[in-house]
Amino acid sequence: MNCEVNQTDTIWYSDNPNDMQLAVIHGYLTRSYWALGISDSLVEQSLRHSLCFGAFIGQQQIAFARVISDFSTFAYLADVFVLEGYRGLGISKQLIANILRHQNLQGLRRFMLCTSDAHGLYQQFGFTQAEQPQNLMALHRTTIYS
Repeated sequence: MNCEVNQTDTIWYSDNPNDMQLAVIHGYLTRSYWALGISDSLVEQSLRHSLCFGAFIGQQQIAFARVISDFSTFAYLADVFVLEGYRGLGISKQLIANILRHQNLQGLRRFMLCTSDAHGLYQQFGFTQAEQPQNLMALHRTTIYS
């Protein structure tokens, strides 16, 4: 998808659940390496139980991220993406900055994420490799959506 963003286009950001576009979010996630084949009903359920963030041009959602948190001590950043035609414009940086400034995500002891290819983005915001990765454990069912 080649999309041009010109000088008159205004990119706006939201954490309002009513602004999130399930079709766009599911359309991306179902072909992502981390949620390949996920159903729209599972995506919808995950949105209901998360703090969601989006980037938009006009009424079109072009980026997304969600945070799973107790809003006190811990948060997990998940499902971060910018649609292919809108990459390289600083949208992911602004999206992450908005997330980290959100009032409900202040004072957390631990904020985690997993990434295969965006370490540089997150390092700009202070994320580092886990201090003791040997202490981290996961139950990872890679084919659960197949």
